[in-house]
Amino acid sequence: MQTELTPEDKSKDEFFARLASLSEEMIAKHGKEFSMGALVLAARWIAEGRTAANKTS
Repeated sequence: MQTELTPEDKSKDEFFARLASLSEEMIAKHGKEFSMGALVLAARWIAEGRTAANKTS
């Protein structure tokens, strides 16, 4: 039995697909270490509230 995805689940799937594509592009140009480091750094910035949307200057 397969259930239909909610609009939120569909949106999340689209973001995961975009992240996968971006990750593959970064790996192709700069290697796995760069890609993983960039994604970890992005997660850290989100956790710290340092995203572009939160900048006041």
